[in-house]
Amino acid sequence: MAQPETLNVGGVPEHFNLPWQLGIAGGEFAQQSLQLNWTDYPGGTGAMTKDLRSGTLDVAVLLTEGIVADICKGNPAKIVQPYVMTPLIWGIHVPAASSYQEVEELAGKRFAISRLGSGSHLMAFVHARQRGWNPESLQLITVGDMNGAREAFRKGEADAFMWEKAMIQPLVDAGEFRRVGECPTPWPCFVIAARDEVIRQRPAALRRMLSVINRASKDFMQRPDAVSLVTERYGIKPADAQAWYAHTRWSTGEGLPPGTLPLVMQTLTDLRLIEKSIGEAALYQPLSPW
Repeated sequence: MAQPETLNVGGVPEHFNLPWQLGIAGGEFAQQSLQLNWTDYPGGTGAMTKDLRSGTLDVAVLLTEGIVADICKGNPAKIVQPYVMTPLIWGIHVPAASSYQEVEELAGKRFAISRLGSGSHLMAFVHARQRGWNPESLQLITVGDMNGAREAFRKGEADAFMWEKAMIQPLVDAGEFRRVGECPTPWPCFVIAARDEVIRQRPAALRRMLSVINRASKDFMQRPDAVSLVTERYGIKPADAQAWYAHTRWSTGEGLPPGTLPLVMQTLTDLRLIEKSIGEAALYQPLSPW
C-alpha cells in the first residue's frame, strides 16, 4: 500500500471548521491516502497567510478578503475552491461597561484587530466605508486574537472589536462584551487556498482532499445532531447555534460565484489595502475534485 501523502492544513478553531474535524476524526482523509495535519489558528487569516508564505502550511481555510489581499501583495498561493458560500456575520462589540451604545459613536475610535491584513482589520475598514466614515481615521490596536481583544478591553486600550457573531456570543451572554451592531461580508466568507508549489506538484492530493471535505460538508449540513455538536464543542447556546447553522451553507464543490473576486479587489483597492487589482487567474485556480 502506498504511503499516505501529507498535507499541512490550517484554519480557525471555530464552528465553521467542524466538518474538517469530523472528517479527520472519522478517518475519511486517511481512507484517501492522506495524512492531514491540522493546525488551529486562533490569530485568524493574517497568521495563516504568513505561514502559507513561509511554507509552514500547504493549505489554509481562511477569509476570502484576507487571502485575496495577500495574494495581491505577492503571496505565492491561489484559491482552489470556496468553502463557505454564505456571508460571515461580523458582530461589532464594545466592553459591556462601555458608554458607547450606538455604532455611529465608534467613528474614529480604537478598533482592536488580530493583526494587520487580518479579517478583523479588513472588515473594520469595510464597515467604516459602508458607514461613510474615513477608514483611515480608525485607530487600529493589534491584539493577536479574541483573548487579546478581551485583555485590551479590560485594560481600556481598545473601544471596539469585530469578530464572528456566534463565536463572541458566549462573551456577550457572560456580560463581558456588548454587541452594538453587525456587518455581513458582501461575498462568500471562507475559501480554501493552497501554495502554488503544492498546486503544481501535488494536484491529485489536493483533489482528494477537496473530495473528502466536500462530502464531509454535505454530510454536516444534513446531520440531525449538528446543532448539538456545535453547542457542546464551542459553548454556543442552542438557539444561537441553530440560527448560525440555518444561515450557513458550505460548498460541496461548486466554484466562486461570478463577480466575487472583482468585487473583493475593488473594495480592497477603494480602501487602499491593495494598490491595484490583478487578473483572476492569478488569484483562483479551481481544482475540480475527482
